[in-house]
Order: sequence, then C-alpha cells, then structure tokens
Amino acid sequence: MRFRIRAMLSRRRTLAVTATILIPTASLTALYMVGFRQNLTQSQPPGIYRLTDSPSDPLVCFCPTGNASNVSVDRGYRAESWACPDGHAPLLKPVAARAGDVVTVTHQGISVNGVRLPNTESYAHDAHGNSMNQWPEGTYTVQPGTVWVLSTYNKLSYDSRYFGAISEATIAKHGHLVWAFR
Repeated sequence: MRFRIRAMLSRRRTLAVTATILIPTASLTALYMVGFRQNLTQSQPPGIYRLTDSPSDPLVCFCPTGNASNVSVDRGYRAESWACPDGHAPLLKPVAARAGDVVTVTHQGISVNGVRLPNTESYAHDAHGNSMNQWPEGTYTVQPGTVWVLSTYNKLSYDSRYFGAISEATIAKHGHLVWAFR
C-alpha cells in the first residue's frame, strides 16, 4: 500500500512538472503558429506582437547567423525554440536602416542618414559583465539585401551595434506591437 501511494505521488509530481514546462511552451508555439509572438525581453516593450510578411512593418524577427548566433545562444539572450536552425528563438528588432541608407557608427552612438538614434551607443560589456565586440566605427552604406536592426528602446540591446547589418534572408517574419504588458 505504501509503495502505491509513493508511486502515485511520484506520478503526480512528474505530471505537474511536465505540465509546468509543456503548457507555456505549447502556448508560445501556438501563438507563433497563428502569427503572434510574445516578447518578455527588455530589448523591445514586453507584450504581444503580430507577425506578418509585410516589409512595411517596423520590426523583424530574424535568426542570427555566425558569431551573432553563437554569442546570443552562449549568453542566454535567446530562449530555446524550434524556430531558428540553431534551436533558439529569433531576435525581434526594429529596422533602423535599409538599402541605400548611410549608417555612421561612433562611440557616441549610431546615426542613420545624419540623424543620431537615441540609446545606440555600444558598450564594452553586457549587463552580466560579458565583454562585447563592438561594430567598428565608420560610415557604411547599407547594401541591397541587408538591413541594420537597432533598438532605441533599450540601450543594452544586442543588435547591429555589435554585429552590423543582417541579411534579409535571415528574416523569418516582420511585425508590430499589438499589446504591451505595461
């Protein structure tokens, strides 16, 4: 009798832990499957975002490649997910510059077509003290098939100030904020 009670409690505990993990994951996957994304990071306002195929939307969901992928995974900037080839969630960032725009990177921040964007200075370390490789200072003309993504919402965002332009081929979806949590 005692063994049955322990086994039953153990199964309930296992079921509770499994439900705690699977229900939120399934909910996030379901949101993504119907064209929405929940953002809980501080890179953009926390909330629900509508994902579209419209390049006129101000944000992009993209899967970073190369060193940007490695850094964002190793440092926990992106949650595990099936959405990107590296097994992690796409980054959600505003598009700051498109093909033909002129981007100037200085230690004070980034300017696009001569207009300095707020909160775009790069930092030598992230919020956890990890060293950051800043994009080299200079003036860049955005090439066809690429965009610069920069969050002016959060000065500590991991974006083009650290990895430069991204290929439009890495963009999974475009998007816009539907509902902010705060």
